Amino acid sequence: MRARTALCLATVALFLTAAWTGNCFAGSGLSGAPEDASAAVAGAVRNETAAGVLPQPADEVDIQVDASAVDNGGNARMEEAGPAPTEKRPGQHSSSHVGIGVKISTLGAGIETAVPLAAKANLRGGVNFFQYNRAIINDGIHYAGQLQFRSAEAHLDFYPFGGFHVSPGVLFYNGNQLTASASVPGGQNFTLNGTSYQSSSTTPVTGTGKLDFVKVSPSIMLGFGNLIPRSGRHFSFLFEFGGAYQGSARVALNLTGSVCDSNGINCVPTSDPTVQANVLAQQQKIKNDINPYRFFPVISIGFGFNF
Repeated sequence: MRARTALCLATVALFLTAAWTGNCFAGSGLSGAPEDASAAVAGAVRNETAAGVLPQPADEVDIQVDASAVDNGGNARMEEAGPAPTEKRPGQHSSSHVGIGVKISTLGAGIETAVPLAAKANLRGGVNFFQYNRAIINDGIHYAGQLQFRSAEAHLDFYPFGGFHVSPGVLFYNGNQLTASASVPGGQNFTLNGTSYQSSSTTPVTGTGKLDFVKVSPSIMLGFGNLIPRSGRHFSFLFEFGGAYQGSARVALNLTGSVCDSNGINCVPTSDPTVQANVLAQQQKIKNDINPYRFFPVISIGFGFNF
């Protein structure tokens, strides 16, 4: 564009010079030479026109230079590239708002969800459930037991580095319990607090038993994995271990019917004070057997998705 502009300006200047010279020659009586020069200039103009280059008046030629394209010294500047897209780094906020996971743990099958609170912290909550039926015999008493796990939990997940997390929390509903129906067939011997009895053949011993814990239990978990990875990934693998402090077990044992001595003689109802004292002692024995599990161990594995 600049070369074409310069050529046009040179042509116009040559034309004007030739015209002025022609006038001078005409005034001096030497008109032949200017006519030849004028013809030459006119031919050059015709050639430029034929080639597609039209002369333009100097005041219509765009000779402005974009000031943004040159630096203070008048040198052309290289076009600056736009800022490169940033990648998410560990510790940055994720674009995801909610993470959902499924897991299997010693608390049962679970579903949980999490939301980000800060660059290295999530708030996570979930529910767990499990049910298992089993018949057991303890000290000659037959129990048809049902183990039922029902719990709801909340955790504050703190990530000091990478995917490793420390998660203090709470089981704000601990519905884990064992219920059972108790029975002793008539004529069969059993033991209460070390005392031997025989279930009456006419009114055999039956009853119920229950074992549960306080409804609110603090917990602490350690593990790897993040329901909302700060790397931007949408899937995550989860593993953690720890436990919940559920305290001493609460045990209830109720028996009805009649009991006899080990020979089947001298039968009395289970409401007899001596028999009831042994029932309470048996209840305490069961409780003592469970006491080592005040801190319920929790191990879980699962996977999550965030969006």
